[in-house]
Amino acid sequence: MKLTKTLLATTALTVAAGGALAESHGNMADSMTLVSWGGAYQASQDKAYAQPYVEMHPEVSVSWDESSNEAVAKLRAMNEAGNITWDLVDVVASDAIRLCDEGLAMEYDPEELLAEGDDGSSAEDDFGDLIVSDCFIPQIVYSTTFGYRTDMVPEGVEPPSEICSVFDLETYPGKRALEKRPINNMEWALLCDGVAKDEIYDVLATPEGQDKALAKLATIKDDVIWWSAGADTPQLLADGEIFMGSTYNGRLFSVIEEQKQPVAMMWDAQVFDLDGWIIPTGLDDAALARVKDFVKFATDTQRLADQAKYISYGPARLSSAPLVGQHAELGIEMAPHMPTDPENAKNTFLYNYEFWADYRDDIDAKFQAWLAQ
Repeated sequence: MKLTKTLLATTALTVAAGGALAESHGNMADSMTLVSWGGAYQASQDKAYAQPYVEMHPEVSVSWDESSNEAVAKLRAMNEAGNITWDLVDVVASDAIRLCDEGLAMEYDPEELLAEGDDGSSAEDDFGDLIVSDCFIPQIVYSTTFGYRTDMVPEGVEPPSEICSVFDLETYPGKRALEKRPINNMEWALLCDGVAKDEIYDVLATPEGQDKALAKLATIKDDVIWWSAGADTPQLLADGEIFMGSTYNGRLFSVIEEQKQPVAMMWDAQVFDLDGWIIPTGLDDAALARVKDFVKFATDTQRLADQAKYISYGPARLSSAPLVGQHAELGIEMAPHMPTDPENAKNTFLYNYEFWADYRDDIDAKFQAWLAQ
């Protein structure tokens, strides 16, 4: 059965790629360095994309670099040195926009690079508005939200269900974990300081608005552990070192469902975001040919649906959604754990990619200076 599926996948890919797989292996590089975020997310990519690809192409070796949180700075440095050592890089949408604007990511034609949907839809229609940049190849919809220790909720108090519980140290005492960057934190701070949701980015575009957000964050600063890696908050929750913390919803799924820790999700004001690939500019012809071949495979309908069997992120293709079923190992239905599930998405916060592409460097500098105070 497995062999039959592999053969079918190979046949489908050959057709979709216009016979690209029939090229001699000598025209394509036999090794790839893929850059991602580590942890449960990278593991889902490895299981859903990389391992099946290598099974079909045993001459290819794949290595992973867990440097996506530093992708912009490192690609700038590689470009300046004229030495591109990465083949394919997983980034959030706003970073893809920045890299595209700076000429560090390759522009592409969706109909040329990406496979059609299994339902016959064009790649452009299947991904739709999620192609937010000429360089961005969408993979998943995820959210940044909060998890909390169920056994640390004070007696007689309702578990936290609203975002502003993060700033309520009196009702919900204990350490918090927040990401060591302004994105999301500034939005939540303004939201909990009374700014209307549809005015957040107008306010945040001003120095006064930025100061307002930092002042709100200052009210809990002494009780915050700042994280840089997505694995930090789940570990801090598992160890009981914090009461609540932000991280990616897939990380929380892992700590709750796979590790069975006494942790629950708080979906209120979860921030939707996109993650996907960019191809660095400057790859040689052999490396580029291999990367294109891999990308067409790794972003087809079945592969994106397969990834959702390992982690609770919504696939970026419309045609993939009906194929998402149970977790590959736990046997639980995955739909209720997706950030896009109607029950979880009652009050979402829509991340503004273009705002952060424009303001990220300046607000980053201001945020880091505030952290150091």
